Amino acid sequence: MEDQEIAEKVRSLSPEALALYKVRHSLAHVLADAVTQLYPGTACGFGPPIDSGFYYDFDLPVKLEQEDLAAIEKKMRQIISGNFEFTREDYTPAEAIPVIEKMGQSYKLELAKELEEKQVKSISLYKHNNFTDVCEGPHVNNTKELQKVAFQLDSIAGSYWRGSEKNKMLTRIYALAFNTKEELKEFIRLREEAKARDHRKLGQELDIFHIDSDIGVGLPLWLPNGTVLREELEKLAKEYEFKYGYSRVATPDIAREQLYYRSGHLPYYKKSMFPPMTLIETDDNGEETSRETFYLRPMNCPHHHMIFKARPHSYRDLPLRLTEYGHDYRFEKSGQVAGLLRVRGMCMNDAHIYVPEELAKEEFIRVMQLHMDYYKLLEFSSWRMRLSLPSEDNSKYLPKPDLWKRAINVCVEGMKDLGLDYEAVEGEAAFYGPKIDVQVKNVIGREETASTNQVDPMAAQEDRFDMTYVGKDGGLHRPFVLHRAPLGTHERFIAFLIEHYAGAFPTWLAPVQVAILPVTSEQLPYAEKVRKALFDNFVRVEVDDSNDTLGKKIRRATTRKIPISLIIGQQEATDGKVTIRRYTKQQEKVAMPLDTFVTELMAEIKERRWVR
Repeated sequence: MEDQEIAEKVRSLSPEALALYKVRHSLAHVLADAVTQLYPGTACGFGPPIDSGFYYDFDLPVKLEQEDLAAIEKKMRQIISGNFEFTREDYTPAEAIPVIEKMGQSYKLELAKELEEKQVKSISLYKHNNFTDVCEGPHVNNTKELQKVAFQLDSIAGSYWRGSEKNKMLTRIYALAFNTKEELKEFIRLREEAKARDHRKLGQELDIFHIDSDIGVGLPLWLPNGTVLREELEKLAKEYEFKYGYSRVATPDIAREQLYYRSGHLPYYKKSMFPPMTLIETDDNGEETSRETFYLRPMNCPHHHMIFKARPHSYRDLPLRLTEYGHDYRFEKSGQVAGLLRVRGMCMNDAHIYVPEELAKEEFIRVMQLHMDYYKLLEFSSWRMRLSLPSEDNSKYLPKPDLWKRAINVCVEGMKDLGLDYEAVEGEAAFYGPKIDVQVKNVIGREETASTNQVDPMAAQEDRFDMTYVGKDGGLHRPFVLHRAPLGTHERFIAFLIEHYAGAFPTWLAPVQVAILPVTSEQLPYAEKVRKALFDNFVRVEVDDSNDTLGKKIRRATTRKIPISLIIGQQEATDGKVTIRRYTKQQEKVAMPLDTFVTELMAEIKERRWVR
């Protein structure tokens, strides 16, 4: 993070957050002090605070192992107990560079020379004990202020200097730091819970998805269980979108480059697109007869715009709501691809709404209401809204200030009418318009961008897709376009759901909804009758016909997180009943007639209830 960004971040902090920032920043300096004392000849890189503590990068003369952290932490506590003051001295760049040269710190010297080239007025150095660092601050006044805070060195990782693969790999030490031991313990507890819920771990254990190197990073293979999740989400979307008045369409995954120049994706989004494919046709003599360039689409909107343009429209046709679970492809850097959260191939719950400008706010509100319907159903307990606005760097955005102003007003007024709070963030808008991003927090506190609602006043303009409709006055008018994806992509949304439910999905969503567990082989005929009664109602059901004990069968169903297990003993077979054991109520067993169970189960699935 550049110095200016750090300064802006510090200025935006609340008093409580600033106090913790100072603690973490000061501990980072103490860490560097300890490491340079223990390992003479160490060169220091950067050491900023982060959300859970801090880290520091080092160019060490030895290879550091995890077990070395205990000795470093012990040294840190010795330094803290010395009650050393943090003192700041400001120099002109010309004064600072000789001082830093004497320190023998090459990375700090590189930074200082860069600051001199930028013609900064001063460079600040912070000192405590015998350790000096090039740093903007701020810090606590004295190391004694760190005696009651809770911290521990956490892990070791590699990190390229300045984040560039062209530079040397440094050793990064991560540390946790909080105001109290209780906060530290709670963070560690939540992190362990996060590991248990990690969608990559559960995705493998529950046979949901697989990443194969022969297919490519960021291109997940959906296994049968994962495909159930995809299809159930798509079924949910189809039902809700039908009620909200959407029309479904289907479009190809590729298009000629002309389309993406027209949309603006190639000028503004090219770095995130896969390389072009050039199709060359030849005659029988091998002579080239035609040449065309195609791209995998990064978004569905240009295709939907062409559907709008394919037929004339009047105001009576609008709003026109076109929806598609479309496949998109984005060239994410391999180092940034992570499980299902960040992929290169995705399937998006996408729709585009073509609406007269005077009705745009009303339609924006309807879209946000659809978001809330989904979140209520899925029992998302924590989310926040972010209004993503353009930044002052106009080169990143289409240069039409009046249209930007009108589109932003749609978002602001719509959120106001809904009574929804939001945080306005500059620099996060799409290149064609502002948007509301919904940041959803799962039960372990991790936040993801789950869905979005964008207002696009640009697409219909003459210099882009030139979309028009005939208004009430008989004249041609240009619609606003809303881009919305309340369920995001299958990939990111399912990753979130796996962690939200810890893999224990509600019955309607679960890959296997019911496991039938006969006590002995004598109950297999009745177990088959139960299976058929459920199967005929399109329930995803399995019979465990192994020779294992009932206890082992129950453990197997529990490990697979199947929501309902039906225990079939001789009494159940004789009476035509089933004994129900739910994953969410493992200590409870309820017996009921088979017909009653089927009726209640079908209602539970149809209503998409989560029984706990």
